[in-house]
Amino acid sequence: MGKGWTFLTQLHSLAGPVLQLLYPLYASVMAIESPSKLDDEQWLAYWIIYSFLTLLEMVIQPALEWLPIWYEVKLVFVAWLVLPQFKGAAFLYDKYVREQILRYRGGQDHHDSSSKSPTGKGKSKFVQFMTPKSGEQEAY
Repeated sequence: MGKGWTFLTQLHSLAGPVLQLLYPLYASVMAIESPSKLDDEQWLAYWIIYSFLTLLEMVIQPALEWLPIWYEVKLVFVAWLVLPQFKGAAFLYDKYVREQILRYRGGQDHHDSSSKSPTGKGKSKFVQFMTPKSGEQEAY
């Protein structure tokens, strides 16, 4: 049982980084390189939610030490976020995060308005922000 138990322990400790970081990193790069924007949204949503989970975990670390199964619960939750069969990250983002952003912005859905706008006002606002206005001197 000694070698088998050691193998399972090592596999368990390897599953976290692979599931939480390596696979999402690979999938994010592949999503950027693909022509579809749907997979980009899934992986951006994953990184937003994973970052929030990590920050929350840092804050409540003393309480989590009292939960011996926290690591396993987190692995199952991250698997739900990551696996393409579930698309949990996109679901959570659409259901909860976007709602909070819309509330913060005052009800304007910037994502939908810029993508559906034939004039691309969202893009032009960004370009206007990045380029100096006429008459302004750039200070270097």
